Formats: sequence, structure tokens, C-alpha cells
Amino acid sequence: MITKIIAILVFLVSMQGFNDRNFFERYKHSPYLVVHNKEYYRLLTSGFLHGSWTHLLINLFVFWQFGDFVENFIFYSAYGRVLGGFLYALLVLLSIIAGNIHSTIQYKNDAYYGSIGLSGAVSAILFSYVLANPWSKVYLYAILPIYTVVAAVLYLIYSQWASKNSRDNVDHSAHFYGAIFGLVYTIAVYPDIVPYFINRFMEGLPF
Repeated sequence: MITKIIAILVFLVSMQGFNDRNFFERYKHSPYLVVHNKEYYRLLTSGFLHGSWTHLLINLFVFWQFGDFVENFIFYSAYGRVLGGFLYALLVLLSIIAGNIHSTIQYKNDAYYGSIGLSGAVSAILFSYVLANPWSKVYLYAILPIYTVVAAVLYLIYSQWASKNSRDNVDHSAHFYGAIFGLVYTIAVYPDIVPYFINRFMEGLPF
């Protein structure tokens, strides 16, 4: 339920951003304004904005697909719908903020830098999912099957490399730190996921 509510909110806010440039500029992540004008709300609101239909739909598709499982299998099963829903909502919202912290520090004096998107939260959800299903498969570019635990490691390596070397105007550090936050938060909230992950990982080893 929380996944669906957040997905709808992201869709509606992004739509408003598409149609109203002033709205978009007011709520996007701007490290310079966060630090110098103390507009801390941008650390969160930027996660509800997107730069294009493709950006929005891909993020929502992945978020909806994996978030619904994480919400139900991990958080509801451990804490029930009320407390579990609250803790899951915190995962999503705090991961947006966590994903923006590094770029806030890195670009705090760059008045022209900005970023948007739900990618920090999507990364957090994906890595929370990996703890429960290390050997399930995802499809790279919708074609190439790859185990989630392998994809997770490669994703971290690439995001860290791209945050230092890429010039594609994508905040790769948000992906990296969102993913790390998702792992740490899920383990902190539900420590039993660690032995569960180890058992599932060992059982699925191909040798």
C-alpha cells in the first residue's frame, strides 16, 4: 500500500514539475541553496521530481516491482501493517535524503548544480530486496538475466566509479549511497534478515 501511495505521489509531483518550471526549480536538489539558504527540504522533495517521462517511468516501474515485495515480505511480516508500513515509509523517504548527502557536500559551492529523481530510494529498495532474494534474477536491459546479488555488487562498483569519472549529468553518488543506506537500514530494523540472507545465499551457490 505504501509503495503504491508513494508511486502515485511521485507521478503527480513529477507531472507538476513537467508543466511548471518554477515549481521544478523550487523543489529540485540544489546543494548550493541547501547549504547557503538552508533550504533543507530540497533533500527530500527532489526525489519526487524527474527530468523526463523515461526517467520517471523507469524509476516507478522498478520501485513498484521491488518495493511491493520489500514492503510486504520484510516490513509487514516482521512488524505488521501499521508499524511495518511506517518503517518502510521511513526507508523510502530517508534513502532519498541519504542519496543526496554526498552531492550536497561535493557541490555546495556550485550554484549551477542540480539533481532530481527517485533513484536513491529505488537503489535502497533494490538492495533491501537482495537481502531477501539474493539468487533471484533481474534482466539487464530487459534481455540479459543476472542474479540480483551479482547485479548488486556490480551496481555498487559502477556507481562508485561513475560518480568520480562520468560526465553524463547523472548523480551516481545518489545511487551508491541510497543502496548502502538501504542495506544498513534494513539490517538495523530487521536483524534477522542477515542469517536469512546467509542461508539463502549458501543454498543458492552453484557449486
